[in-house]
Amino acid sequence: MNIYDKSHELAKVLKDTREVVDYREAHKKIAENESNKKIVDDFRKLQLEAYNEQMTKGELSKEIKDKMQSLGAILSSNADVANYLQSEAKFAVLWEDIIKILHEAVGLDLTFGNDNK
Repeated sequence: MNIYDKSHELAKVLKDTREVVDYREAHKKIAENESNKKIVDDFRKLQLEAYNEQMTKGELSKEIKDKMQSLGAILSSNADVANYLQSEAKFAVLWEDIIKILHEAVGLDLTFGNDNK
């Protein structure tokens, strides 16, 4: 077998893992509901806004903290959105582990000394 055959084999296994199946199903539920899509979009925008503010100012403003708290209440009270975010987080851990294994196999420091662990 060559590397491409193995890659296709990994893709086939990955497609049917619990984390991917759950994430795919949760994603479909969100995509089918405009209200839930907007909640997730608003959450992403707020995450980016908070990240940028944290990076530029070193801390979050009261306004951002209040928005996060308010949106957090909405997220936790919406079962489909909460499930989507949980399944996304589980998939992210799996994906990160796979990428780490592949990086280790290459045997190079691809961060060039900027490891952000």
